[in-house]
Amino acid sequence: MDDRQRYDRATAALEPPFAAVDLAAIRANAADLVRRAAGKPIRVASKSVRSRPLLERILAMDGFRGVMAYTLPEALWLASHGFTDILVAYPTADRHALAALAGDARAAREITVTIDSPAHLDFAEAAVAGVPSRSEIRICLDIDASYVAFGGRFRAGVLRSPVREPEEAADLAAAVAKRPGFRLAGLMAYEAQIAGVGDDPPGRTLYARAVRLMQARSARELVLRRGRIVNAVRRVADLEFVNGGGTGSVERTVREKAVTEVAAGSGFFHPRLFDFYRRFTGRPAALFALPVVRRPAPDTVTVLGGGYPASGSAGPSRLPQPYLPAGLRYAPDEGAGEVQTPLIGQAAEDLRIGDRVWFRHAKAGELCERFDTLHLIDGDTVVASVPTYRGEGRTFL
Repeated sequence: MDDRQRYDRATAALEPPFAAVDLAAIRANAADLVRRAAGKPIRVASKSVRSRPLLERILAMDGFRGVMAYTLPEALWLASHGFTDILVAYPTADRHALAALAGDARAAREITVTIDSPAHLDFAEAAVAGVPSRSEIRICLDIDASYVAFGGRFRAGVLRSPVREPEEAADLAAAVAKRPGFRLAGLMAYEAQIAGVGDDPPGRTLYARAVRLMQARSARELVLRRGRIVNAVRRVADLEFVNGGGTGSVERTVREKAVTEVAAGSGFFHPRLFDFYRRFTGRPAALFALPVVRRPAPDTVTVLGGGYPASGSAGPSRLPQPYLPAGLRYAPDEGAGEVQTPLIGQAAEDLRIGDRVWFRHAKAGELCERFDTLHLIDGDTVVASVPTYRGEGRTFL
């Protein structure tokens, strides 16, 4: 039985649109991440999962430890449900959440807040000033891991932290050490230009060579700079963890002695954008099904909805992929529609009104902002239906 038949059989009682997760694919992807991590723990990036029960399942597997959250309110909510060792990977400007953190001794033990500037400390200090018997706030420094060359004329990576050099990191660590009520616990640096950029895009040979060259040079530069940064910060304060990498760079990042743990999130669902890496091959695990509602022509069907673009620079790569049956593609002048989506190709000839077309999202967790429930498929059976963050009435952005 092929995957399409399994999914159709498992969900025969469900009315599309709906989202589903293949648990066998999740397990295979998780095992491969653990293999690539070579013994170092993997912190699970919650933004790529966005389902509390599914996060619990993943963290119960060997090799995974801690959560990388994306907002402080999310971290507080997860902590209230028993999650531990939560790193908020992005700075917060939420005064109410900071006050709640400082006023909750258990949450303050489990949550670490990221900063990249003394201004973040000033903001947090003002936010918690009125909290009685406030708890100490754990701090993580975010370091710029982007690749800069040719005197700054070339840059690859994301625009995140302004802290780049060892002396800058040491100065910020010292600023934390001088503030009563704050304690430096960790350091993170995300090399997006390696972890989040596929090095094997189809039909783009010259571009792929350029990406590989950039990534090799970036990795060589970063291993030295990150090591010097960690050494400089450790002279100021002890570090419980040094986090780096992402799904696309796990086996590279764990080679660095300075790194104590890696992060991964997209690797569990293996969305479309992660098809284009030479170093690993994942199994598509998160899907959504849309019903056929029209047949405008023999080689064309129209499905309900489908306009679920991913964040990032707009373009075809951000659209969901018509996945099963194989061989369907978007009509070039319509793409993925808000209310309906025409699909063309020979595979459309065998589809009838009410049949399902299975799609993959371009990114991982953003799928969960469209659906309240994930139906968990094992074999050809739905074994559980679990809420997404949205399904629990939680929006953290």
